[in-house]
Amino acid sequence: MALVLIVDDDPQMLRLLTDVVELDKHDVLLAQDGALAIEYFEHQLPDLMITDILMPNKEGLELISEVREKFPGIKIIAYSGGGSSDPESYLEFASGMGADKVFSKPMPLGELRQEIQSLLSESVN
Repeated sequence: MALVLIVDDDPQMLRLLTDVVELDKHDVLLAQDGALAIEYFEHQLPDLMITDILMPNKEGLELISEVREKFPGIKIIAYSGGGSSDPESYLEFASGMGADKVFSKPMPLGELRQEIQSLLSESVN
């Protein structure tokens, strides 16, 4: 099984995504923002990171950029509700910065689960 880091400042979203990831028996690490997520990377490398874009402290785009630079092999899924602006523009930036897959909120959980499996199988091969 894989180790999946979930990064979001919303406790309900963290719980929902934890439930989705644990359905397939993966281990989960949780971080409430990008700064905490980067601290995890110093101790243990996850196989996959799922991150929100809009968060306090270190937001998702900065986190994606830093992870992609320092740990290029880690798979990344990014998502956003877009806040007060267009979520698609944030997701385009996330893709450009190295996210392997992007989703708009609300995410289709079945599709998210399939994408997690697909990305994890790529990293094993």
